[in-house]
Order: sequence, then C-alpha cells, then structure tokens
Amino acid sequence: MRTLIPTWLLKWLVTTLTILMVPQLISGVHVANFRTALAAGAVLGVLNLLVRPLLILFTLPLTLFSLGIFLLFINAFIFEMAGWFVHGFAVDSFGAAFLAALIVSIVSWVMNLSRETRNGAQVFVVSQRGSERSSESTGRRKIIDLSERRPEE
Repeated sequence: MRTLIPTWLLKWLVTTLTILMVPQLISGVHVANFRTALAAGAVLGVLNLLVRPLLILFTLPLTLFSLGIFLLFINAFIFEMAGWFVHGFAVDSFGAAFLAALIVSIVSWVMNLSRETRNGAQVFVVSQRGSERSSESTGRRKIIDLSERRPEE
C-alpha cells in the first residue's frame, strides 16, 4: 500500500522547518516553538495565496521596471505580515524580514527543483556533484520516494 504526501503538506513542512532555522541565522526573527513555526508557515502560505497576487498586481509597473527584483520586497512584506498574525512569531525590522524571506524563498526554490512526480508519487532526486556526469551518461539518479513505506519489523 502506498501513502502519498500531498504537495501542500510537503511545502508547509519545509517552510515550517525553514522558519525554525531562520532565527539561528538572523537575530531579528523570533520563533517561540515548533507550534508557532507551524502556524507561521500556514499563515505565510495563506498570505502568499491571497495577498501576494494582489500586491504583485498593484505594483506591476514597479516590478517590471525592476526586472522582478521588487518581488523580493513583496516577499519581505508578506513575511513581516505573518509576524502580525501569529503570536510567538516576531520580526524586528524590515531588513530582518527581507533576509528571512530570502532564505525561505531559496529553500523553497531548491525543494521545488529537486522534486518530481513519478507514477503519482512525490520523489526527491538527489545527485552528488562528482557523479553528475557519470549518472547522466547511465541515466540513473538516486531517488528518495516519499510514498514508500518501510516494512514493519
């Protein structure tokens, strides 16, 4: 029997773990505990779904003029907004929000690059730097299948 991890759940967990990691790297972001990070990840997802498209639409000329760089400022504003809604999640300054949103965006981007769907299952494709050429020639890559269950012992 195969159990599949929904894409939204996987993205939420990765965002949550990244939010937990951010205070270790940036002193201006504070997360009380794992539950707070879960809530912040959920709020961030909802804000990205509802508010971000509106902000992009309203600032479209500025975004086009800056060749998309202004999107980083929109991400920072959304990250700071999440701090307004979640108790125990605080962002001290816009600079801290900017760096934190940049980290969360990069981690999400890397996750999306390494994820594929095969036979309806989400898998992560992992390759080592030195073995890229040899794995390309043989067509084989290491795969982590998120839907496989280990036999119970």
